[in-house]
Amino acid sequence: MKALETLLQNNREWSDGIRAHDPEYFHRLSQQQAAEYLWIGCSDSRVPANTIVGLAPGEVFVHRNVANLVKFVDMNCLSVIQFAVDVLRVRHVIVCGHYGCSGVHAVLSGHRLGLSDNWLGQIRDIRQKHERLLDAQQQDSPKVDLLCELNVIEQVANACRTTVVQDAWQRGQTLTVHGWIYGLRDGLIRDLDISVSRPDQIVDSYSRALALIASRSANRIKT
Repeated sequence: MKALETLLQNNREWSDGIRAHDPEYFHRLSQQQAAEYLWIGCSDSRVPANTIVGLAPGEVFVHRNVANLVKFVDMNCLSVIQFAVDVLRVRHVIVCGHYGCSGVHAVLSGHRLGLSDNWLGQIRDIRQKHERLLDAQQQDSPKVDLLCELNVIEQVANACRTTVVQDAWQRGQTLTVHGWIYGLRDGLIRDLDISVSRPDQIVDSYSRALALIASRSANRIKT
Protein backbone atom coordinates (compact mmCIF):
# COMPACT_ATOMS: atom_id res chain seq x y z
CA MET A 1 0.00 0.00 0.00
CA LYS A 2 2.88 2.37 0.78
CA ALA A 3 4.14 2.02 -2.81
CA LEU A 4 0.70 2.88 -4.18
CA GLU A 5 0.45 5.88 -1.89
CA THR A 6 3.71 7.11 -3.40
CA LEU A 7 2.14 6.95 -6.85
CA LEU A 8 -0.88 8.93 -5.68
CA GLN A 9 1.38 11.55 -4.14
CA ASN A 10 3.40 11.72 -7.36
CA ASN A 11 0.15 12.30 -9.23
CA ARG A 12 -0.89 15.14 -6.95
CA GLU A 13 2.48 16.81 -7.32
CA TRP A 14 2.38 16.39 -11.09
CA SER A 15 -1.13 17.87 -11.30
CA ASP A 16 -0.20 20.79 -9.04
CA GLY A 17 2.89 21.50 -11.13
CA ILE A 18 0.93 21.51 -14.40
CA ARG A 19 -1.79 23.81 -13.01
CA ALA A 20 0.76 26.17 -11.52
CA HIS A 21 2.32 26.60 -14.93
CA ASP A 22 -0.96 26.59 -16.91
CA PRO A 23 -4.16 26.92 -14.82
CA GLU A 24 -6.43 26.11 -17.78
CA TYR A 25 -4.48 23.05 -18.99
CA PHE A 26 -6.77 20.32 -17.66
CA HIS A 27 -9.91 22.25 -18.55
CA ARG A 28 -8.79 22.47 -22.19
CA LEU A 29 -7.70 18.84 -22.21
CA SER A 30 -11.06 17.68 -20.87
CA GLN A 31 -13.00 19.42 -23.64
CA GLN A 32 -11.71 17.38 -26.56
CA GLN A 33 -9.21 14.85 -27.84
CA ALA A 34 -7.37 16.12 -30.91
CA ALA A 35 -4.94 13.34 -31.71
CA GLU A 36 -3.40 13.27 -35.18
CA TYR A 37 -1.49 10.09 -34.48
CA LEU A 38 -2.32 6.53 -33.54
CA TRP A 39 0.59 4.77 -31.88
CA ILE A 40 0.67 0.97 -31.93
CA GLY A 41 3.53 -0.03 -29.68
CA CYS A 42 4.85 -2.62 -27.27
CA SER A 43 3.59 -2.85 -23.70
CA ASP A 44 7.18 -2.62 -22.46
CA SER A 45 7.24 -0.07 -19.64
CA ARG A 46 10.46 1.44 -21.01
CA VAL A 47 8.74 2.70 -24.17
CA PRO A 48 6.19 5.38 -23.17
CA ALA A 49 4.72 6.72 -26.40
CA ASN A 50 4.02 10.35 -25.44
CA THR A 51 7.34 10.81 -23.69
CA ILE A 52 9.70 9.58 -26.38
CA VAL A 53 8.10 11.68 -29.11
CA GLY A 54 7.63 14.76 -26.93
CA LEU A 55 3.85 14.97 -27.26
CA ALA A 56 1.41 16.10 -24.59
CA PRO A 57 -1.65 14.13 -23.47
CA GLY A 58 -4.40 14.40 -26.07
CA GLU A 59 -2.01 14.50 -29.03
CA VAL A 60 -1.46 10.79 -29.58
CA PHE A 61 -3.94 7.91 -29.32
CA VAL A 62 -2.19 4.80 -28.02
CA HIS A 63 -2.60 1.05 -28.28
CA ARG A 64 0.03 -1.22 -26.74
CA ASN A 65 0.42 -4.98 -26.55
CA VAL A 66 3.24 -7.47 -26.12
CA ALA A 67 5.57 -7.15 -29.16
CA ASN A 68 3.40 -4.51 -30.92
CA LEU A 69 1.34 -6.95 -32.98
CA VAL A 70 -1.55 -6.17 -35.35
CA LYS A 71 -3.74 -9.26 -35.63
CA PHE A 72 -6.86 -9.57 -37.75
CA VAL A 73 -8.57 -11.49 -34.93
CA ASP A 74 -7.62 -9.05 -32.16
CA MET A 75 -10.78 -7.03 -31.60
CA ASN A 76 -9.02 -4.84 -29.05
CA CYS A 77 -6.42 -3.62 -31.53
CA LEU A 78 -8.89 -3.43 -34.42
CA SER A 79 -11.36 -1.43 -32.32
CA VAL A 80 -8.62 1.05 -31.39
CA ILE A 81 -7.66 1.43 -35.06
CA GLN A 82 -11.31 1.90 -36.04
CA PHE A 83 -11.92 4.52 -33.34
CA ALA A 84 -8.73 6.38 -34.21
CA VAL A 85 -9.33 6.36 -37.96
CA ASP A 86 -13.11 6.76 -38.15
CA VAL A 87 -13.87 8.87 -35.07
CA LEU A 88 -10.70 10.80 -34.28
CA ARG A 89 -9.71 10.99 -37.95
CA VAL A 90 -6.01 10.54 -37.23
CA ARG A 91 -3.72 11.18 -40.18
CA HIS A 92 -0.89 8.86 -39.16
CA VAL A 93 -0.75 5.32 -37.78
CA ILE A 94 2.68 4.57 -36.32
CA VAL A 95 3.68 0.99 -35.61
CA CYS A 96 6.69 1.30 -33.30
CA GLY A 97 8.67 -1.65 -32.03
CA HIS A 98 11.83 -1.51 -29.98
CA TYR A 99 15.18 -3.22 -29.97
CA GLY A 100 15.70 -5.88 -27.34
CA CYS A 101 12.00 -6.77 -27.18
CA SER A 102 11.53 -9.54 -24.61
CA GLY A 103 8.77 -11.22 -26.60
CA VAL A 104 10.91 -11.36 -29.71
CA HIS A 105 13.88 -12.61 -27.70
CA ALA A 106 11.75 -15.38 -26.17
CA VAL A 107 10.77 -16.62 -29.63
CA LEU A 108 14.36 -16.67 -30.88
CA SER A 109 15.72 -18.35 -27.76
CA GLY A 110 12.90 -20.86 -27.46
CA HIS A 111 12.26 -19.68 -23.90
CA ARG A 112 8.74 -20.50 -22.72
CA LEU A 113 6.79 -17.67 -21.12
CA GLY A 114 3.46 -19.42 -20.50
CA LEU A 115 0.17 -18.11 -21.87
CA SER A 116 2.03 -15.39 -23.76
CA ASP A 117 3.53 -18.05 -26.01
CA ASN A 118 0.15 -18.28 -27.76
CA TRP A 119 0.14 -14.54 -28.40
CA LEU A 120 3.68 -14.67 -29.78
CA GLY A 121 2.83 -17.31 -32.37
CA GLN A 122 2.80 -14.58 -35.02
CA ILE A 123 6.45 -13.77 -34.20
CA ARG A 124 7.35 -17.41 -34.72
CA ASP A 125 5.70 -17.24 -38.16
CA ILE A 126 7.75 -14.14 -39.00
CA ARG A 127 10.92 -15.88 -37.84
CA GLN A 128 10.19 -18.81 -40.13
CA LYS A 129 9.29 -16.54 -43.05
CA HIS A 130 12.64 -14.70 -42.83
CA GLU A 131 14.70 -17.64 -41.59
CA ARG A 132 17.47 -17.29 -44.16
CA LEU A 133 18.03 -13.62 -43.41
CA LEU A 134 18.02 -14.23 -39.66
CA ASP A 135 20.33 -17.24 -39.80
CA ALA A 136 22.93 -15.15 -41.61
CA GLN A 137 23.42 -13.28 -38.34
CA GLN A 138 25.88 -15.23 -36.21
CA GLN A 139 25.40 -13.44 -32.90
CA ASP A 140 22.23 -13.44 -30.83
CA SER A 141 21.92 -9.68 -30.17
CA PRO A 142 21.95 -8.59 -33.85
CA LYS A 143 19.55 -11.42 -34.64
CA VAL A 144 17.07 -10.27 -32.00
CA ASP A 145 17.27 -6.68 -33.23
CA LEU A 146 16.80 -7.83 -36.83
CA LEU A 147 13.69 -9.80 -35.93
CA CYS A 148 12.39 -6.74 -34.04
CA GLU A 149 12.76 -4.73 -37.28
CA LEU A 150 11.18 -7.45 -39.40
CA ASN A 151 8.27 -7.66 -36.99
CA VAL A 152 7.56 -3.94 -37.39
CA ILE A 153 7.58 -4.26 -41.19
CA GLU A 154 5.14 -7.17 -41.03
CA GLN A 155 2.82 -5.36 -38.63
CA VAL A 156 2.74 -2.29 -40.88
CA ALA A 157 1.64 -4.56 -43.71
CA ASN A 158 -1.02 -6.08 -41.46
CA ALA A 159 -2.31 -2.65 -40.42
CA CYS A 160 -2.53 -1.60 -44.05
CA ARG A 161 -4.63 -4.65 -44.87
CA THR A 162 -7.21 -4.16 -42.12
CA THR A 163 -10.68 -3.33 -43.40
CA VAL A 164 -10.61 -0.08 -41.39
CA VAL A 165 -7.54 1.30 -43.16
CA GLN A 166 -8.62 -0.07 -46.53
CA ASP A 167 -12.06 1.56 -46.19
CA ALA A 168 -10.49 4.87 -45.15
CA TRP A 169 -8.34 4.90 -48.27
CA GLN A 170 -11.31 3.87 -50.41
CA ARG A 171 -13.26 6.95 -49.31
CA GLY A 172 -10.26 9.22 -49.90
CA GLN A 173 -9.29 9.84 -46.28
CA THR A 174 -5.75 11.08 -45.73
CA LEU A 175 -4.02 8.34 -43.77
CA THR A 176 -0.45 7.03 -43.73
CA VAL A 177 0.87 3.97 -41.90
CA HIS A 178 4.51 4.14 -40.77
CA GLY A 179 7.04 1.69 -39.32
CA TRP A 180 9.48 2.87 -36.64
CA ILE A 181 11.72 1.24 -34.05
CA TYR A 182 12.99 2.62 -30.76
CA GLY A 183 16.42 2.08 -29.25
CA LEU A 184 16.48 1.48 -25.51
CA ARG A 185 20.23 2.13 -25.40
CA ASP A 186 20.14 5.63 -26.86
CA GLY A 187 16.49 6.73 -26.70
CA LEU A 188 16.35 7.33 -30.45
CA ILE A 189 13.63 6.33 -32.90
CA ARG A 190 14.66 5.00 -36.30
CA ASP A 191 12.44 5.17 -39.36
CA LEU A 192 12.37 1.74 -41.02
CA ASP A 193 11.63 3.29 -44.42
CA ILE A 194 8.12 2.00 -44.75
CA SER A 195 5.29 4.52 -45.05
CA VAL A 196 2.11 3.60 -46.90
CA SER A 197 -0.56 6.11 -47.94
CA ARG A 198 -2.47 4.12 -50.56
CA PRO A 199 -3.35 0.47 -51.18
CA ASP A 200 -1.20 0.31 -54.30
CA GLN A 201 1.89 1.26 -52.25
CA ILE A 202 1.77 -1.71 -49.87
CA VAL A 203 3.73 -4.26 -51.91
CA ASP A 204 6.43 -1.87 -53.13
CA SER A 205 6.90 -0.23 -49.71
CA TYR A 206 7.10 -3.63 -48.01
CA SER A 207 9.62 -4.98 -50.52
CA ARG A 208 11.77 -1.85 -50.36
CA ALA A 209 11.85 -1.89 -46.55
CA LEU A 210 12.88 -5.55 -46.51
CA ALA A 211 15.60 -4.91 -49.08
CA LEU A 212 17.02 -2.07 -46.99
CA ILE A 213 16.99 -4.22 -43.84
CA ALA A 214 18.74 -7.04 -45.72
CA SER A 215 21.37 -4.61 -47.00
CA ARG A 216 22.07 -3.20 -43.54
CA SER A 217 22.27 -6.72 -42.11
CA ALA A 218 24.76 -7.77 -44.77
CA ASN A 219 26.93 -4.75 -43.99
CA ARG A 220 26.90 -5.59 -40.28
CA ILE A 221 28.07 -9.12 -41.07
CA LYS A 222 30.97 -7.80 -43.20
CA THR A 223 32.13 -5.47 -40.45
